[in-house]
Amino acid sequence: MKVAVIGGGSSYTPELINGFIERIDSFPLTELWLMDILPERLEVVGKFAQRMVAAKGAPFTVRLTTNQQEAIQDAAYVNTQLRIGWMQARREDEYLGRRHGLIGQETTGIGGMAKALRTIPIILSIARDMQALAQPGALLVNFTNPAGLVTQALTQYAPEVTAVGVCNAPFHMKMNILEKLAQLGIPVQPEQAQLDTLGLNHLTWHRGFTVDGEDVWPQVLAQYVAQLRQEETPQWPPALIETLQMIPNYYLHYFYFTQQKLAEQEKWPPSRAEQVMAIEAELLAQYAEPDRTEPPPGLMQRGGAYYATVATQLLNAHYNDLHEQHVVNVPHRGAVAGWPENWVLELPAMVSRAGIEPIPTRPLPTAVLGLMQQVKMYELLTVEAAVHGDRQAAYQALLAHPLGPAADQVEAVLNELLQIHRPYLPQFNK
Repeated sequence: MKVAVIGGGSSYTPELINGFIERIDSFPLTELWLMDILPERLEVVGKFAQRMVAAKGAPFTVRLTTNQQEAIQDAAYVNTQLRIGWMQARREDEYLGRRHGLIGQETTGIGGMAKALRTIPIILSIARDMQALAQPGALLVNFTNPAGLVTQALTQYAPEVTAVGVCNAPFHMKMNILEKLAQLGIPVQPEQAQLDTLGLNHLTWHRGFTVDGEDVWPQVLAQYVAQLRQEETPQWPPALIETLQMIPNYYLHYFYFTQQKLAEQEKWPPSRAEQVMAIEAELLAQYAEPDRTEPPPGLMQRGGAYYATVATQLLNAHYNDLHEQHVVNVPHRGAVAGWPENWVLELPAMVSRAGIEPIPTRPLPTAVLGLMQQVKMYELLTVEAAVHGDRQAAYQALLAHPLGPAADQVEAVLNELLQIHRPYLPQFNK
């Protein structure tokens, strides 16, 4: 069985390698193809990946290529974990936001939009190559941010390819809750527990938790609020959690505490991109050590905890027809009554060989529904802008976003965005 990783030179790849090694008994991978357009980076990361696999008895072969079609040819699964413009483009997005008094984070606000405009055409090219070259029924698993927005584009403009967007944040939340339950004397294995969450990627609200089918959300929520009350600077106001009876995804800080986040930007440098640049420089130097066969501890500073677990568990559940519940980004297809069925949402779904089937669930409450709908409108407009190079749709997307510029600043922000990233936005340069 062949799996292709597009963006194989990513610093995350060694973690993914370990995930495949750990699951080789149930997921019989034979060839893992790492594809990247940066040969020098692929050389470092790829050779390290090959040493890692060799040290474990070579249960599968790691092949390196700079050719996208060669990587996808006959693949059963294609993982996308790419960054158009690399970390330098992320830094440009962050400081573009700061210059205009906007949130510059890479998936939220102007930064997320800029990344989506650069990314969507490339992901769609991967989907076209999959349709022509991959195994029939091959699954595209997208980790590239903004994951939900990219998956929305795939759903609309590459419907022939089965695609799912995946993020480590829901699983991270699940593990945090399990840790809290253990503190209450309730030890639970991850496979026993299910998280009920709904919204958009990086814009979800966690609202339920079951263990072996039993609802333990009241206990989880009570302990969470009690802990917030004990903290000098709590992550959320306790009254917010008590009122909503839900726990917001961390990224909702950008919406609920916008001024605080803008103030934090004023303390740069270093921005998050600049921090990651320093971390990755050190990681790549360690990956290049000829005797190294295990990822260095510094990999956890890169972010993305549980990335390998989420990625390989999903592929394993699909391949082995396990009917496992996973939180993913897919079109909900009527799982939320009254919402357009083609909306890509982040929600629990059943994963089996037949595909990924969203589990019917109740809509979000009024207090948060409007925010989610507004961001969804921005997403739909951004998809049109990215696919068609539609400047008017891009203008409207900025206008629609709750973290976007004032109406009299939209044109200036858009002009600068398109100029900064001109090499990566050929659709706008016709």
